[in-house]
Amino acid sequence: MKKRFIVIILDGFGIGAMEDAARVRPGDERANTLKSILKDYPDLKLPTLEKLGLMNAYGEESARMKFSPEANYGSCQLMHFGADTFMGHQEIMGTLPKEPMIHPFQEKVDEIKYYLKAGGHDVQIMENQGLRYLLVDQYVTVADNLEADPGMCYNVTAPLDFISFEKEYEIARKVREIALVGRVIVFGGNGNTMEDLFQAEEVKQNRFIGISSVKSKSYERGYQCRHLGYGVDQNVQAPAILTNQGYSCTLIGKVADIVANDNGLSISCVPTKEVMDLTIRETIAMTEGFVCTNVQETDLAGHSQSTKNYKEILEIADRGIGELISKLTPDDILVVMADHGNDPLIGHSRHTRECVPLLVYKMGVTGRNIGRRKSLSDAGASVCDYFNTMKPQNGESFLYDLLHRK
Repeated sequence: MKKRFIVIILDGFGIGAMEDAARVRPGDERANTLKSILKDYPDLKLPTLEKLGLMNAYGEESARMKFSPEANYGSCQLMHFGADTFMGHQEIMGTLPKEPMIHPFQEKVDEIKYYLKAGGHDVQIMENQGLRYLLVDQYVTVADNLEADPGMCYNVTAPLDFISFEKEYEIARKVREIALVGRVIVFGGNGNTMEDLFQAEEVKQNRFIGISSVKSKSYERGYQCRHLGYGVDQNVQAPAILTNQGYSCTLIGKVADIVANDNGLSISCVPTKEVMDLTIRETIAMTEGFVCTNVQETDLAGHSQSTKNYKEILEIADRGIGELISKLTPDDILVVMADHGNDPLIGHSRHTRECVPLLVYKMGVTGRNIGRRKSLSDAGASVCDYFNTMKPQNGESFLYDLLHRK
């Protein structure tokens, strides 16, 4: 008999602002991703998610989607700081979030420069409009990330025809050792040059300077990327715990790029139909273990501030989840959740700090309210609980509430 625990993460699919949003992310107290989509598309119908309890978790019915008496449902608060895909996924896997510092690169440029020079690297200062960033070993730039919340991330960027990703990664790890921001993101691609990187240099708010990821042409061919998080230990997360005990672990979609899975299978993919097809295929192929999938295009729709795109991606994901359910056995558990919000009508293109749905399917188990959970880590804790392994660093399993409480 097969026994699998599957988690589908609808990236950026929030159901209402966190209670602390007004204090920690002013403006986000109005955020509600699902409400915004329903505002523009009140006739939206997602039959699988409706049956799984989406409206139960949301707390309201819509014109075409109602409460489901069969549903096992709850919601999750975010324990990580802000509203971040990388840290959201680390939290889901069982990491106890550690509060990062906010430092524009200008505040750390000299400290990082001297640290890298002490490690034997050639380091030059690059300057534009009075702002500075680093050029390391001729081909690696270290600067502000211009896509995330300002001061929260640094980018390490290189053209990989001129320096290997492994050497670039070594530099990024040294930056990570001394930087206190939430993420150090190391990436590069083939086919571009240092001239392309310098042409992609941008200044924002007269405080931040970096290399625009898209304009750098890094994505066009041979793209490689790693995210180095602050306070993240992969050994206390569900994938490492499970694979160390001999269980299979497959990560699909963006989660494959941002969660460590050294002893498992990781498949990068973006198109939602392909992501769901891969999830079905890999679930069928697995006998016992953990599958986690990230549907990234919901998040991209939020960033593009398009309720139309969001609606269409949700419909594709809903059909895929329905097909996946038809392949499950009595010993399988399916969880559908998110990592944060991304309200397309909030007035900006950043993530929003929202609670997220927690929808659980297990054949023969119905009508369980598993409540509002304190952390996304309850998902990872439940996975480990189901396979009777050690607990991850953070989170409380919801399996007792699911299997034993009415």
